[in-house]
Amino acid sequence: MDTVYIVGVGMTPFGKFLDKTIKDLTQAAVRGACADAGCALSDVQAAFFGNSTQGHMEGQDMIRGEIALRAMGMQGVPIVNVENACATGSTAFNVALQAVRARSADVALAVGAEKMFSTDRQRTFSLFDGGWDVETPAANMARVLALGDGVAVPPDSQSARPYSPFMDVYAAWARFHMRKFGTTPAQLAAVAAKNHRHSVHNALAQFRTAYTVAEVLAAPPITYPLTLPMCAPISDGAAAAILCSERALARFGRRRAVRVRASVLQSGSDRSPDDIDRHVSCLAARKAYEQAALGPADISVAEVHDATAMGEIMQVEHLGFCAFGDGGPLAARGVTSLGGRIPVNPSGGLESKGHPIGATGLGQLFELVTQLRGEAGARQVEHARLAIAENGGGIVGIEESICCITILGS
Repeated sequence: MDTVYIVGVGMTPFGKFLDKTIKDLTQAAVRGACADAGCALSDVQAAFFGNSTQGHMEGQDMIRGEIALRAMGMQGVPIVNVENACATGSTAFNVALQAVRARSADVALAVGAEKMFSTDRQRTFSLFDGGWDVETPAANMARVLALGDGVAVPPDSQSARPYSPFMDVYAAWARFHMRKFGTTPAQLAAVAAKNHRHSVHNALAQFRTAYTVAEVLAAPPITYPLTLPMCAPISDGAAAAILCSERALARFGRRRAVRVRASVLQSGSDRSPDDIDRHVSCLAARKAYEQAALGPADISVAEVHDATAMGEIMQVEHLGFCAFGDGGPLAARGVTSLGGRIPVNPSGGLESKGHPIGATGLGQLFELVTQLRGEAGARQVEHARLAIAENGGGIVGIEESICCITILGS
């Protein structure tokens, strides 16, 4: 396959921005990526626009990318709209990569933008209802909750305030892990405390307050065993990347270009809960490592989809950084912290950086490109050479409906 490079990245702060529109956020991220690449918007030959919620929140369907990008002057080029649940941003990147590899464009833009906050809280929280089979919501939830059978749920461990049903999904996964492997709430809290500690050094993060393990455990409950700091917030934001072919690299220069070693997009499949090694992200990661001719031990830094702390515990296992069941102890020992053997989510992760669905995957790549360039400041991973991102979304059956694994580096 032709070698493809990321030559520019841009990202807005993630957070609550009631005064900004999708167009505002898109423009900021794309202008940032162009400035980083040293190119003009007119140099982009194709664009892939990721967004999952604007139709629900604003009624803008069908041509979201054409509208958002035309507002900043992009016209006359192919624009493709991408929607793939929480993996939307990484899917936009994957499709842009395929366009460059297919030589239909030498310079391509992948951008994800999301406006999830609203003064109508019911509208905001109902946007998650489409992330699984809408014909069978009760059966969907029952199937997932059954994973947590056998673990006693303490009284007063569920929030009376509204929250995403996906927090119940992650809680069920956590209780399954607790029963099967002995994972503890304190280990979940170690993940959350680590990510909030990392986010202190990320000026673009939604939350930048450090927590101790004890403070995470004592925080308001969401749904057992998850507490508030263990869970990703509702977020607005945008992120973008500019990719180019080897043929076009001379226009940009190699010094700050980051090579794309692998990008694998894979849907989930039916399996038994005990067939953990057939989880969608396990299968996708194996393909990505094979595509890159690398293994887990080669990776310097990772960004994973920690919509809750349980997500990170699962994904470090699925990516092969430790044995199944050792994800919690790995975090508790500091192995995944900055300065540890394999730093995970130095950005602060979704838990504290934020989770604007359509922008999340590209936000992960923004962080990894920054790390591989050695430009991450106080959160810099020493000698970062190879990086991996895991970004999943939706639920079908007992696992994510889609997963994208990306490997970047020398």
